[in-house]
Amino acid sequence: MSYLVLARKWRPKRFSELVGQEHVVRALSHALDSGRVHHAFLFTGTRGVGKTTIARIFAKSLNCETGVGAEPCGACSVCEAVDAGRFVDLIEIDAASHTGVDDVRELIENAQYLPSRGRYKVYLVDEVHMLSRNAFNALLKTLEEPPEHVKFLLATTDPQKLPITVLSRCLQFNLKRLTEEQIAGQVQRILEAEGVEHDVRAVQLIARAADGSLRDGLSLLDQAIAHGSGRLRGDEVAAMLGSVEATELAPLIDALVAGDGAALHAAIEHLAGFVPDYAQVLGAMAEAMHRIQLRQLVPAAASPEDGPALVAAAGLAPEVIQLWYQMAVLGRREIELAPSPRLGFEMVLLRMLAFRDPGESDTGGAGGGEAAGGQPAPRGGREAAAAAVARLADPPPAPARQAAGPPPGARPEAQQEGEREPARVPETTPQRGEAAGGRRRIEDREDWIATARGLGLGGPPGQLAEHAQFLDDDGTTLRLALPESMEHLKMARLVDRLAEALAGALGSAPRIVFGAALADGETLAQRHALERDARQRQAEAEFAAHPEVRRLTAQGARIVPGSVRPPDL
Repeated sequence: MSYLVLARKWRPKRFSELVGQEHVVRALSHALDSGRVHHAFLFTGTRGVGKTTIARIFAKSLNCETGVGAEPCGACSVCEAVDAGRFVDLIEIDAASHTGVDDVRELIENAQYLPSRGRYKVYLVDEVHMLSRNAFNALLKTLEEPPEHVKFLLATTDPQKLPITVLSRCLQFNLKRLTEEQIAGQVQRILEAEGVEHDVRAVQLIARAADGSLRDGLSLLDQAIAHGSGRLRGDEVAAMLGSVEATELAPLIDALVAGDGAALHAAIEHLAGFVPDYAQVLGAMAEAMHRIQLRQLVPAAASPEDGPALVAAAGLAPEVIQLWYQMAVLGRREIELAPSPRLGFEMVLLRMLAFRDPGESDTGGAGGGEAAGGQPAPRGGREAAAAAVARLADPPPAPARQAAGPPPGARPEAQQEGEREPARVPETTPQRGEAAGGRRRIEDREDWIATARGLGLGGPPGQLAEHAQFLDDDGTTLRLALPESMEHLKMARLVDRLAEALAGALGSAPRIVFGAALADGETLAQRHALERDARQRQAEAEFAAHPEVRRLTAQGARIVPGSVRPPDL
């Protein structure tokens, strides 16, 4: 008994069957129809969005027996062989398991031979970022000037790890994450074609859980069909996924709005009976905070489906909703570090309760200036919430924390015996046009790269400095950006270390915040890579020009690619 999983059974066989990625399909179709086909393509994007599928359709379009074009016939022996995964001139290489230079050398040697059946020999290298540095160096020359009968199709989920020398030799296409609507539409079509009984809620839950990956969505669909004994019901799919619906979040939000700790604990106990994915619940809470904030600040964009809990929460201060959103988002990371997911989730909700100011609510709530349990409620809710949001989003550098002094109620005598009290940084108010603390302002990207290069930081703080893009600097706040693959470097302690190191170069520590990464924003790490490549090329050229080497190559000797290294590499 054999069963073909849905992700393979419904893999698109031509460009017209692809879901999304119209920008890539349009460019490739024009290239194929015009005959102007580049020799190397790089497809980037998260898992399950169609990188390998597009590459296979492209290989079929190049070798179809009816001719090169954007619409392969799908019926000739070449098309059938590609679809079946047995076309001899489509060589698929998993770079994750073939990372060495010897694997690449074998590829290069075989590339010189003409294709056996098709017009072109197509090399599909998946997860190409996993190749070693030596393997990349060995591949570069062939990648730049391949034989006319060879095309390279490279795919990766992490283009940041590719050398710039490789990126510059490829046409790059970034595949987008699919929307929930696109995934839901495809799931709906497949269920109807397969004759599987289903309801709308089940399809929506699977589309949401797929998180932009159609392949993940189809894998979940296979699992859901098996879970439901051949049919899909929303409640069964929700139980399988550990999903929590808006109606189940309502008691949590009601308790937070009312400032009622007992009701909040009871709602958490009730929720625990579903054995949910607590990180997913916090994601749903963040979505709920977004809908509440829209109702508060952009009423025209508010959803008519918002229930009474969200409508009531809109009476809180907008700053409190912003704070709760930050707590929900950051709490998803904390759950992995908590003693248990349930405990981590409960602490996030209790933190929301602790930062709620009943005096700011227009809904009544606990009222009377007292929080749950009869304790005095904190005053100045708007200011406190705004300050807390700022601290969560952009933790201040260490010198700034010292300048702020101890928290209210802290006792100086609580210091360790013999420990010296840290020096206080005097508070000054910068005049207009003057940088805070009189520090130097970083002018541009080149200034940032030069400054970061001179810090001499090692370890994770050094990685943060190397991979940070410069956005701007107003003399007080330094705005940087990190690529998605380096988001883990935004830890508060690493940002503090970087700010402290910059204090020596700039005169005082800047406040560091992060924005969206630029497509063309060069970093110190990329500059180092360019310099290494330049030294590598110079070393290879000097070695090849040496009289003794020239004499040996004239006699038939060959320089092994990747074997020449400059002294400092």
